[in-house]
Amino acid sequence: MIKLFQIPNKIKSFFIEIGELSYFAGRFFRELVSRPFEYKELLRQCYYIGNRSLLLVGVTGFILGLVFTIQSRPTLMEFGAESWIPSMVSISMVREIGPVIIALICVGRISSGIGAELGSMRVTEQIDAMEVSGTNPFKYLVVTRILATTMMVPLLIIFGDAIALFGSAIVENLKGDVSFQLYFNKVFNALEFSDLVPAIIKSFFFGFVIGLVGSYKGFYCKKGTVGVGEASNTAVVYTSMLVFVIDFIAVFVTDIFYEI
Repeated sequence: MIKLFQIPNKIKSFFIEIGELSYFAGRFFRELVSRPFEYKELLRQCYYIGNRSLLLVGVTGFILGLVFTIQSRPTLMEFGAESWIPSMVSISMVREIGPVIIALICVGRISSGIGAELGSMRVTEQIDAMEVSGTNPFKYLVVTRILATTMMVPLLIIFGDAIALFGSAIVENLKGDVSFQLYFNKVFNALEFSDLVPAIIKSFFFGFVIGLVGSYKGFYCKKGTVGVGEASNTAVVYTSMLVFVIDFIAVFVTDIFYEI
């Protein structure tokens, strides 16, 4: 029988990996509600993921606020609209720029680290040793990391947004002679509840996919030590793509609610 159509191997492997990742996510939710709960490991991962990322996120947010304000100011001054800078910067940062940029920073910092850590444990047979000793490695290693990223990434995004607005306020104070009190009064007058809620909700999804993909790539790492590098690299690539996909879906859904 002549085969009229054959699915390319790359497309086939792509859909297979989507199915495996979906099964991995389903297993996470099943293990999440079952005992025992690894509270100590969860707190340790929250400290490692959250506290140790504060400096990187803070520097990124500060520079982001400085650059965005410096670049926007000349154009707005041509139209005599420099008084709109606090409103424009705050809405742009909180709605879109801050969550996406900081999430991508967390992808490179956190997702690659999880992939490399779990991948090295897999190739050195530490995960197999945990299974032999009666410990549930999925619950101890994977559930705690995904849950920690889901909780910590939104907090990092909020922290980064605040630092970005502070950096923007410094530029306005130096170039526009705007006091910090006046600047932040304009910021809080411009922001609405409908600006904060979608940004916070999608930041939880960002944190979830950062932990999920990094853990998936590391937990099923193959090809020895070479696979550790591949797991770390592919975790960053896949997670970055998912961040943009989630952001598009969030913006699309939010736009529908705005029209309603």
